[in-house]
Amino acid sequence: MTSGSDQTPVTVVGAAIAREDSVLCARRSAPAHLAGKWEFPGGKVEAGESDAEAVVRECREELGVEVRVGEQVGADARIDDRFTLRVFLARLEPGQPEPSPLEDHDLLAWVPRAGLPGLDWLTPDVPIVLELSRIPWSNL
Repeated sequence: MTSGSDQTPVTVVGAAIAREDSVLCARRSAPAHLAGKWEFPGGKVEAGESDAEAVVRECREELGVEVRVGEQVGADARIDDRFTLRVFLARLEPGQPEPSPLEDHDLLAWVPRAGLPGLDWLTPDVPIVLELSRIPWSNL
């Protein structure tokens, strides 16, 4: 009999980093079965960390930049039975360098909102892409 501790729910956060009429998108390079798919940069929320703190940390680790975190975009998206994706609007803090793909990505691109649906997204990110096309850009 298993204790179930290996099935602890995990929240994964993503950052929809907005600049002018574009959103920063990241193309996966690892693991192999996800390589070539697009996502919003981010990662797992660590113990004792808020969602916003995780977004800031992940952007620092994955992109080498500091961000200001805004509201959640759309609803939580199920990745599988254990993982839930929660994406937040974000903006680069003033004076930041251009983001660089430091972990698990081989390409970053500033994609105009109208072009977001044309990318080959990871399945959990698709509802977020659709929501980004619906929300008033002035909210960003």
